[in-house]
Amino acid sequence: MTNINKAGSYLLTIVRIAIGWQFLYEGIAKIIAGNWTSAPYLAGSKWILAPLFTAMADNQAAVAFVDFINIWGMVLVGVGLMLGLLSRWASAGGALMLLLYFMAYPPIPGYMTGVPTEGSYLWVNRNLIELFVLAIFVFISPASHYGLDRLIKRWKEERARQPVPEPSGGKEAASQRRELLRDLISVPAIGAFAYALYRKRKWDSFEERLLKVQGIDANTGATLLTFTYTSLKELKGQIPKGVIKYNGKDGSQSQFELSRIIMGGNLIGGWAHARDLIYVSKLIKTYHTDEKVMQTLALAEKCGVNALLTNPQLGRIFQKYKHEFRSKMKFISDCGVGLDFQKGIAMSLAVGADALYCQGEITDRWTDENWKDPQKRTPEQRMELISKGIEEIRSHGKPAGIGAHKIEAIKKCVEYGIKPDFWVKTCHSHNYWSAKANPEWHDNIFDYDPEETIRYMATLEEPWIAFKVLAAGAIKPEEGLKYAFSNGADFVCLGMYDFQIVEDINIALDTLSSITERQRPWRG
Repeated sequence: MTNINKAGSYLLTIVRIAIGWQFLYEGIAKIIAGNWTSAPYLAGSKWILAPLFTAMADNQAAVAFVDFINIWGMVLVGVGLMLGLLSRWASAGGALMLLLYFMAYPPIPGYMTGVPTEGSYLWVNRNLIELFVLAIFVFISPASHYGLDRLIKRWKEERARQPVPEPSGGKEAASQRRELLRDLISVPAIGAFAYALYRKRKWDSFEERLLKVQGIDANTGATLLTFTYTSLKELKGQIPKGVIKYNGKDGSQSQFELSRIIMGGNLIGGWAHARDLIYVSKLIKTYHTDEKVMQTLALAEKCGVNALLTNPQLGRIFQKYKHEFRSKMKFISDCGVGLDFQKGIAMSLAVGADALYCQGEITDRWTDENWKDPQKRTPEQRMELISKGIEEIRSHGKPAGIGAHKIEAIKKCVEYGIKPDFWVKTCHSHNYWSAKANPEWHDNIFDYDPEETIRYMATLEEPWIAFKVLAAGAIKPEEGLKYAFSNGADFVCLGMYDFQIVEDINIALDTLSSITERQRPWRG
């Protein structure tokens, strides 16, 4: 032994086995998954090796090589560390892998990870700590901890020193047996690992059978990380883009490039529109932590979605996302702050909104002559506030729009002579049960007169962003997207969970490619 005492040797051995256990299971879990790939992990890297990792992610041969090295590297490192066999080489290999993981996703402000983590870190994370621990095992003697390396070394020394075996017995033989047992300490650890793996696989198999019996698809769970990121491989292409023309701050005409599908912010912000399911808004707020929101936006951006349309209250997390991910995504604010358009404009500008519009609820109420205004303003005064708000937005060189749920609100603005750069109007059919069961203006219908919406919007020249096209989850994406795009929408704002994004984008691509004629020409 070295100068390390027996307790220290046991402690080093336990640490080595624990790290080996983790490496070995990581590798085996990827083998069991069958469809694991490093491509999304490589593509999401932002730090100094990002160009290399991104290029590798775009090359199938490189991805296959990286996958092979990752899986079998983890297995070999895990086996070596658990058994204490070639432990210096295993430690060096493990440390190198951890260094690459750290360089791909360092916990450095501005380069935060794009995949979920199990904690909060600043500069130092689990990968870096384990890297330093394995570095220690590279430089200390294998004789400092118990394992097969120490057993083999002692066996070679004894063989060289004693070519003719002596009869066993006495204190020396007992001491040798104790040393042998210590060096074989990894054997029960391997046995425990095999048993734990067997029990887990047995439970997974039982759970899968149970789900099949109950008729449940075990692959569509919202929280399955593999579902979210492996689905990116199934992406059919990038969502196409259009433009909204507007006058810049200097008066010259500019173009605001916008993807045909825009990320909606209601689900992220917790506005679920879940009808009588009163718990849903709290549930999705719990699901959408800052980390989850940023992961969701990053996934949408990889699919070609280049804008988020939401309330200025989400400006904080959006700007955090832009900083952490070096994102070029745009923020379209609805300026919806307490039915105060002017206050909403100020808050939206403060959080760096790229385009602003009068929220639909504000427009609906302010244009309604029968609405009881708490501030006692006349309909004429409210219309003037909408007009001034549009000009205020334009004075900052931003595209200015008007939103509405009711087509009557759009008509009032047109009659008043307000000409925005774009419209944000609901668009969906009533082909779902809650619309037929209760055909009133509640939290189940968002486009009260879809036929008139289609007819009147066709007469307007400005681009149209359609929202609530799925009637807050009541209509299938295949139906809602086709209805909106076929009937004149230039862009669609779609609220999506992370696990829905790739599928919805693929549906949108299929829908857009299948539309050959529209009564309303593309305006954006």
